[in-house]
Amino acid sequence: MPSIRRILVAIRTLDANSLPAVLKAAQLARACRATLEIYHCLDTPLYIGLDNMGDRSLPDTEQDLQRRTVRRLEAIAGKIRRPGIKVTVRAEWDFPAYEAIVRRALRVKADLIVASAHAGRHRLPALMRLTDWELVRLSPIPVLLVKDPHAYRHPAVLAAVDPTHAFAKPLRLDKEILQLGRTVSQGLRGSLHAVHAYARVPGGSFPDTAVTSALIEQIQKDAERAAKLAFERILQSSPITRAHRYLTARDPVNAIAEAARRSGSAVVVLGAISRSGIKRLLIGNTAERILDQLPCDVLVVKPGKFRNRVPRSSRGARLLTSLPLASLGYI
Repeated sequence: MPSIRRILVAIRTLDANSLPAVLKAAQLARACRATLEIYHCLDTPLYIGLDNMGDRSLPDTEQDLQRRTVRRLEAIAGKIRRPGIKVTVRAEWDFPAYEAIVRRALRVKADLIVASAHAGRHRLPALMRLTDWELVRLSPIPVLLVKDPHAYRHPAVLAAVDPTHAFAKPLRLDKEILQLGRTVSQGLRGSLHAVHAYARVPGGSFPDTAVTSALIEQIQKDAERAAKLAFERILQSSPITRAHRYLTARDPVNAIAEAARRSGSAVVVLGAISRSGIKRLLIGNTAERILDQLPCDVLVVKPGKFRNRVPRSSRGARLLTSLPLASLGYI
């Protein structure tokens, strides 16, 4: 079973009234006896005037803002520090935020990243570059996106597996999903559930000859039998009870949402294959689409051989030049 020894919780807003991602990260840290780092990326652009820099130098401005942020992070950390849990804070200049979070997580060898999901419903997620989308897509480390503000209380954890590999997910990924789900559910003293969505009529099943109702019925029975066999095989060494197993002949997004509702899940664990370019645009990504459907938290796992595409070196502060209006011809 994979262990969670280091957790990085990334917070976007320092002055929020509540920070459920921090509170839930603290719950997981205590449950897993893990260290916790509260991280904030300073990605706000700094504008440089061409005429003068004012009374303060750019390095002084950067250091002052960084110190203020660290003080705020320490105040947040003070609210969750308890005996037996080590909490540190970190603020640094870098951009874009999603890359900075991945860089920091890799640097501290985090086993889990916790972040708040973007509020509201996304539109055209394959074309957008919001922090939560990109974090899910790029991070080789499991990412817990917090959507529900309520604390965990013996939560139901739903593992979404695909033992038939209909979506080109590697065999090992299902095992990692189940193992991480078990780690979280046991640590939080909850229950573990599993769901598998399959196609009732697999594509390419019908020959060119006339299709009969008897043929369709037979194909459906064969598909159900094969899905059930594969589901039982992947769960044969799992402690998940029969009542907590959901085999559904629906598309993955709706099947997972239905199983989450039936189980009252607080966390859904699923795997994701990162896609790019036109393939990602046309095919989409179950992990991204399910974020809009589920009211609960989502824990996204990548394959063990997932390739990290985030540069290791920090970009530092983002500097923009503020040109005088006269030089642009406006005055």
